[in-house]
Amino acid sequence: MIKKRLSATVDADLIEAGQAAVDQGQADSVSAWVNEALRLKVAHDRRMRALDEFLAAFEAEHGEITDDQIADAVRRARARATVIRGSPGDASRRRRRTGAA
Repeated sequence: MIKKRLSATVDADLIEAGQAAVDQGQADSVSAWVNEALRLKVAHDRRMRALDEFLAAFEAEHGEITDDQIADAVRRARARATVIRGSPGDASRRRRRTGAA
């Protein structure tokens, strides 16, 4: 892969995180760590564009997805979810306690 030099100003905590990844053997260099972060960002943006396109096409054919439909889908997904920590009721109790959705 062809490499190009880049000069960028980056938040100090991010540089520290990159250096920590190098120190822990999770990256060969800070440059490699930044490259991977940028690669992940490009892939994420591509997936978000694809999702936007899918939703636009779906809504063009079936109509706008309503808040009630989204809430129903969330309820069904949570009902099918596998609990990794705690018991099934723990997550809903935490959400009520913290006010999270």
